[in-house]
Amino acid sequence: MRAKPVQVVEVGEAAGQRLDNFLIARLKGVPKSRIYRMVRGGEVRVNGGRAKAGQRLAATDRVRIPPHTGADASEPTADHGLAVAVQGALLHEDEDLIVVDKPSGIAVHGGSGVRAGLVETLRARQPTGWLELAHRIDRDTSGVLVLAKNRRTLLAWHEAFRAGRVRKRYDAVVEGEWPAALRTVRSPLRRLTLAGGERRMRVAADGQSARTDFEVVARSEGATHVRAFPKTGRTHQIRVHAASSGHPILGDDKYARGKARSGRLLLHASRLRVEIDGVALDFRAPLPAAFGGFAAAS
Repeated sequence: MRAKPVQVVEVGEAAGQRLDNFLIARLKGVPKSRIYRMVRGGEVRVNGGRAKAGQRLAATDRVRIPPHTGADASEPTADHGLAVAVQGALLHEDEDLIVVDKPSGIAVHGGSGVRAGLVETLRARQPTGWLELAHRIDRDTSGVLVLAKNRRTLLAWHEAFRAGRVRKRYDAVVEGEWPAALRTVRSPLRRLTLAGGERRMRVAADGQSARTDFEVVARSEGATHVRAFPKTGRTHQIRVHAASSGHPILGDDKYARGKARSGRLLLHASRLRVEIDGVALDFRAPLPAAFGGFAAAS
């Protein structure tokens, strides 16, 4: 595959995005580890200068994208099967938002060996093609995911998250009997990057502050259905807090051990509440069948 030449792109309607998300959306087929190396190495420039992956972009910013190999951003990427799955997962749509019950195993973005993700698939059905994530959930996590159809809405959601007005609830099935008295985990978390570029998190005294509240919903032999309420938004926060408490989420191939690693990740974003421009929004996604008897009882 021939390398794409250097591009200088004006941000325009993508204003408000982080630099890494802007690049991931454009560099189809380029591994995320390669994209982050481009940024760290100074190959990517914003207005002629070095930039950090988390930098928010302005409409007038000009981003230099270095030579790379991968599918062109204008090429159609969504396959029919994925489009059908995503269409069937719609929870809400209006002139500003699309809300989906993201299935487990579907990547939010294409890249790192994934030709198309949920965002690319939904953009294909947008008249303008403009659609950006208001927030994120992991690939293996299912549940409520909100996407903004315009920059004004995107910025309003970003401000709501920064102000702490967004209330998120997750349902999970963890290994063993979660102690009823364990209602809050406050272990600080630190990022760990493996040799292949994969991200992991671990509890560390010098990590970023993190808090997750838990409540027990139901128990069965060898497992507990809990609800988790993250008060901060660290990567893999609920998963690490559960595992570090001795009760990893079932199906977690990163933080569980032994038989607990098998099957799909039993973590589901079941509810999201927020007030935007004086309007109270409340989105819910029912528990998937993979939760078994816990889903039937909820």
